[in-house]
Amino acid sequence: MKIFIKWAGRISSIIIYGLLICMVITVISTKINGGTPKVFGYEMMTVLSGSMEPAIKTGSIIAVKPVSNKTSFQKGDVVTFKAADNPNTLITHRIVEIQKEKDSVRYITKGDSNDAKDRTAVIAKNIVGEYSGFTIPFVGMLLAFIQSTNGAIFLLIVPGALMILWSVFSFWRAISKIDPKEANPTG
Repeated sequence: MKIFIKWAGRISSIIIYGLLICMVITVISTKINGGTPKVFGYEMMTVLSGSMEPAIKTGSIIAVKPVSNKTSFQKGDVVTFKAADNPNTLITHRIVEIQKEKDSVRYITKGDSNDAKDRTAVIAKNIVGEYSGFTIPFVGMLLAFIQSTNGAIFLLIVPGALMILWSVFSFWRAISKIDPKEANPTG
């Protein structure tokens, strides 16, 4: 039984320290990359609306591959782009039409569940990347929380507090195993 408790304690320590390290890395990479964590060259983004349902559900995270050639998309490609009226807002929609004029390309986009095309054509330079087809449903809500200030604080404090509590418990357990007769040889 003592061996089981010893191994359970070691595994718990590894899990707590691992969670703390993962949260620190996630928070730091999110802040460095301007709010979008990157995994293997893909930007992980949270879907906040249902405009692409049922293909992409609200609250999912999607992987978007940044692209250098923004004029080579085809009809039917799903792209992420900056909104014309607010460049800090990203939208992921499907290309339904391509307009080429001399040296410029504009894309007409539409959300799969929307009734109408988007009002404003997307100019090629506003394309951020192409949707890779990789989606994890509902995890986007957690990712949005992590990206918030309260989430970053919470996800650093909770694993840190667990680590401190576990260290105090381990220290107390080690001290309680000391035999008082061995600790005081004169007595």
